[in-house]
Amino acid sequence: MSRRCELTGVGPLVGHNVSHSNIKTKRRFLPALNPASLQSDALGQTFRLRISNKALRTLDFKGGLDTFLLGASDEQLSPRAQKIKRQLKAKLAEQKAAA
Repeated sequence: MSRRCELTGVGPLVGHNVSHSNIKTKRRFLPALNPASLQSDALGQTFRLRISNKALRTLDFKGGLDTFLLGASDEQLSPRAQKIKRQLKAKLAEQKAAA
């Protein structure tokens, strides 16, 4: 399981630990990932994704999983999130054709 957010694509960063005597040693800054159950209103399903805390706040701000996925680029989404986005687009196109 990779240490990468499934919605924003944020991953580990590399930097230095700097001691008092200014000796630099390599270290990794890992993202704060948490498993979250996210509800899709259009699909009527719940999805479990590993997302960063910042992504969870962004979801709340934008109004949910559906609006976030429709506005996100495919490059930053994980394959699972891309699959959910395709299902969402198909469902919305189906609803639009029925109306």
